[in-house]
Amino acid sequence: MPKIQTDLNLLNEAELLKLRICDLPIEISGTWLEECVGQLYNELDAKGLTLFHPECYLADEWLTPVNEPVIGIPFYLSHPALIKLERKMMLEAEGDTKSWCMKLLRHEAGHAICYAYRLNKKRSWQNVFGLSSQDYGDTYRYQPYSKRFVRHLDGYYAQYHPDEDFVETFAVWLTPEVDWKERYKNWKAFDKLNFVDGLMSEIQGKPPVSAQGKKYWNANSLKITLTNFYKKKRELVEEDFPDFHDRQLAKIFKVLNAQDYREYRKRARHDPELMDAGDFLKKHQSHIVYNVARTTGERRYIINDLLKRIIRRCHQLHMILPETQTLAAIQISSYLTSLVMNYIHTGWFRGLRHRRND
Repeated sequence: MPKIQTDLNLLNEAELLKLRICDLPIEISGTWLEECVGQLYNELDAKGLTLFHPECYLADEWLTPVNEPVIGIPFYLSHPALIKLERKMMLEAEGDTKSWCMKLLRHEAGHAICYAYRLNKKRSWQNVFGLSSQDYGDTYRYQPYSKRFVRHLDGYYAQYHPDEDFVETFAVWLTPEVDWKERYKNWKAFDKLNFVDGLMSEIQGKPPVSAQGKKYWNANSLKITLTNFYKKKRELVEEDFPDFHDRQLAKIFKVLNAQDYREYRKRARHDPELMDAGDFLKKHQSHIVYNVARTTGERRYIINDLLKRIIRRCHQLHMILPETQTLAAIQISSYLTSLVMNYIHTGWFRGLRHRRND
């Protein structure tokens, strides 16, 4: 079936959602993505890596398929209407600015060059970063203050897996505006950067072992409609959405409409017994975090980050305390404990998810 010829800007949201991804009139050529890919190639050339420019294509997400020296760029970044839809459905469009896009391209280029030259098969690479055969798992535990790893993408991603450690190190090494010798001179990660610098010198002027790759999850072959695509995508990351905690919080606290909530806040200024749910949780935040950490054995910063999200949501929903503050404290602590125990055993705050290992 040929791609539609309609300008996507002329379609409303309902019409757009009915389209299959494979039918969208999109490509990298002629868009801002072409400029980003060109910049990536220029950066590789500037580092002496002139014989390998990883082929880029539109896919369902950012990815580099395992052992394939190609880079998949999310299809939605190829058109303003699709970027707008992604933001509406997922609250953000990953890589939708040039600086963000370049950070992600440098990251994926690290995977691609690793596969193209089979760098992870080298004993020296394994001695520095570990084994690629290590299981990715569904999550990872990170140390936010560790200086053994570089910091490129958010979320301390270098600590996820040996492959990601190399890729993030490569991305920092490749970034023109980063003086890694100065930025990381007192870090243990400096040795990794030095190793990557030497490794890249070794492959300069050498053709890749594998220059071509299979383009898995290619947008041209995705027959799923945008409606079903976003339905599945949201299910995978539901706990990242603001309403993730709403049902349980409504069982613990009272929800007021906007007008009643304003009146309640006025009365609360003169009555210490009246308290906003979010303010109550903030007042007892350190105590709650301490108790949940003691019960679960989880690190406090993870519990604290989770509680801050709940506090913010309580304010957004105009929640107030029920009559018994003690019961509310017990219930919210129990809820946090159950979430954290799920996180410890599955890597997610509610149930087990499955990660596609790209």
